[in-house]
Amino acid sequence: MIYWITVNYYSTSLIEQLINSIPVQSDINYRVIIVNNSPDDSSIYAFKNESIIILDSPENIGFGQACNLGLNWVYQQNHQGIVWLINPDAYLPKDSLKQVIEFFQSYPDLSILGTVVEEPTGKVWFGGGEFNAKTGQIIALDAIAENPESNLPYITMKWVTGCSLLINLKKFSECPQFDSDYFLYYEDFDFCMRYGKQGHSVVMSSQIRVTHQPSSITNRNQPLKIQQSIYSYLLSLEKHTNFWVLGYRLLRITLVSLVSLLISSQVSDHKLRGVWLYCQRLHPVKIISKQIKNN
Repeated sequence: MIYWITVNYYSTSLIEQLINSIPVQSDINYRVIIVNNSPDDSSIYAFKNESIIILDSPENIGFGQACNLGLNWVYQQNHQGIVWLINPDAYLPKDSLKQVIEFFQSYPDLSILGTVVEEPTGKVWFGGGEFNAKTGQIIALDAIAENPESNLPYITMKWVTGCSLLINLKKFSECPQFDSDYFLYYEDFDFCMRYGKQGHSVVMSSQIRVTHQPSSITNRNQPLKIQQSIYSYLLSLEKHTNFWVLGYRLLRITLVSLVSLLISSQVSDHKLRGVWLYCQRLHPVKIISKQIKNN
């Protein structure tokens, strides 16, 4: 059984495009779970039927926690299913569903699978994720094109994007969850890093692709986008690097933003607000003691 999970935030028209891209095949059982992160958006209920489930969140709880609502619902129904997390502003090219089913039939022991994400022009938007814990660099790249082993069915990655991420539930002893500390951005990075450290495979396949219209939703609120991106990046460094890397990146972002205030005051101001938001998350003494303990 395939379960699509997508998060609605005033994105009815985009989700309609996604639903229409899912092929109707009598031999494939599937459900679409729409987590409604905009409870006053009643238009989304026009899609509700036997195969499309609507789950309401009490308010906008962010991407990761909304996905958790969907994951918990699916896990209660079927511990053996395949969950396909997909952005509302993405849709399926022809044959991608068939390719996913064939992939997991061939490689049933894989836990987390990322797909290539392309823009409508065909340009690769995401082709793999790497991470340098020594420098704090979290990198999205076209690893499939750059890797000499890209002709293989899959290659191992540090992380894959939540824009199109598949989870093989039967490989998890309990329902996988996103970290509730995140509201927006980098929750997919943290998800893959945490479960990768637990021994779960995180891989990327060039055989499976989706089409994505970048920033169709997040560009509606640029200040929030910038603030949350900075906050979540620093949060990820706190969780997956050490105190010195976090401190260097925190200081660097702050200084560069302060210097650039004279050039691009609005963007720099939002970045500094993101830094301040992160600094308020925990008492500094707690952050330092936690990092030293981890080292």
